[in-house]
Amino acid sequence: MFSKVLVPLDGSKVGESALPAIEQLVDKLAAGTTVEVILIGVITLLRHWVVVGEASAPVSYTEDELSLIRHRVETYLAKTGESLKKKNVDVKTIVSTGNAADEIIKASEDTGADLIAMSTHGRSGLRRLAFGSITDKVLHRSHIPVLMVRAPEGTVNE
Repeated sequence: MFSKVLVPLDGSKVGESALPAIEQLVDKLAAGTTVEVILIGVITLLRHWVVVGEASAPVSYTEDELSLIRHRVETYLAKTGESLKKKNVDVKTIVSTGNAADEIIKASEDTGADLIAMSTHGRSGLRRLAFGSITDKVLHRSHIPVLMVRAPEGTVNE
C-alpha cells in the first residue's frame, strides 16, 4: 500500500490537522509494514519589507537570517514528528525554499513518496480564487495520490 508519505507543514494548527489522519493510517499500515513519513517545510518568503517613514522597500534576507529561519523550521518539523516516532515510524524532514506547491511536488518525486497527505482550509468559490490553494495545485499536478484532510471547524491558522 503506502510506504512513504509526504506531509507538508506550514507551522500552523490548520497545517497540522492532517497529522491525526496520518497517525491513524500508519496504525493500520504499520502492522508488519515499515512506513516512512517525510515532513516538509517550505520557506516561501525570501525577503521582507523595510519601512522608513512613508517609504518601504523589499529587502532580501541575509544568509544569516535565512539560516536562522531554516533552523527554526527544522526544529519545528523535528518536534512535530516526535509523536510519530513514538509509534516507531521512521520520520524524516526536509526544509526547502521556493514556491510551496513546486517544492512539495519536487520532494514527492525526489523521495519516491507514494502518498502526499496535507490539510486544506476547505475554501471554495471566490475565496479559493482570491487566496489560491497550494493543496489544489498539488492535487492537480501530482502523479501520486493526494490525501486532503479538511481542517476542523474553528481551527485557527496560527
